[in-house]
Amino acid sequence: MKKSLILVALLVAAAAATAMPVETLQHFVQWVGAENIAALSLAGTTLATNSPRAYEIGSRNEFPVIAADMIYEGAAVGLVDASGHARPLANADRFAGFAEAKADNSAGSAADINVRVVESGKVQLAVTGAVITDVGQPVYASDDDTFSFNPAGGAFVGFVHRFVGAGVVVVAFDALKYRDPWGHYTVRETLSAIKTFDAEDCGKLFCVDADADDDALTLPAIADGLGGITILAVGAFGTTKVKISPAAADKIHGPDITSADDKDLILTKATQRRGDFVTLDLGDADGYVVTALRGSWAREA
Repeated sequence: MKKSLILVALLVAAAAATAMPVETLQHFVQWVGAENIAALSLAGTTLATNSPRAYEIGSRNEFPVIAADMIYEGAAVGLVDASGHARPLANADRFAGFAEAKADNSAGSAADINVRVVESGKVQLAVTGAVITDVGQPVYASDDDTFSFNPAGGAFVGFVHRFVGAGVVVVAFDALKYRDPWGHYTVRETLSAIKTFDAEDCGKLFCVDADADDDALTLPAIADGLGGITILAVGAFGTTKVKISPAAADKIHGPDITSADDKDLILTKATQRRGDFVTLDLGDADGYVVTALRGSWAREA
């Protein structure tokens, strides 16, 4: 039986390689038997005996630790892109969970020990600036114990599940399934003061904090070629007026916005929410075009 199936496989492959006439292939199938042809797809793939496997349940995982380092219990754990080893999270890492117990590899080589992590669940964290209106907001870590709402310079951890008190929230996390809502922006910058954009800012995410309240964010002339930028408010509710200023001869076109030359596009401070944003792209010679936005934006009077 097995020899027949091997022969079938070889002849079918030869037919495909040499463009065997259809009539010849039909005669071959009749000679071999259709049941053997059907069995070919199963040959070598099914078990002939019991095969016990190692299963895992729950929300725990383990990763080999980098050389000469220690991960403390409760630390956010990151995976190093180049090696896949775990370490106390750095902002360039992929978040892998929270350390369930201390993993001391301070005197060891890479992968001498593993760190056991909780990779999904809910955890209470101190998050910089957290307020009661932040439920659902994405949370980022800049190291193993520093958390904020700013996507610039931080690894995505999870989303606010519940407000506990000033600066303290419960965060829902799932290292394998949850995705950073701003993950498609690989270049991110924080704006805490005035900013004049240029063509090298194409494709960037700019995170405007409350320190930049009412500061001018100035666009270059449309001919300079700036496009595909997103400006995101990361300050708490009602703390940040975002003001985007076009060049004197340019407009900013957007939904239900009556555009005019040299008129700012403004995010209303009184109703500003953390996560409000606008994405601007190149328009025609008149100026810029809003391609996406969230929040209460209006043209300067």
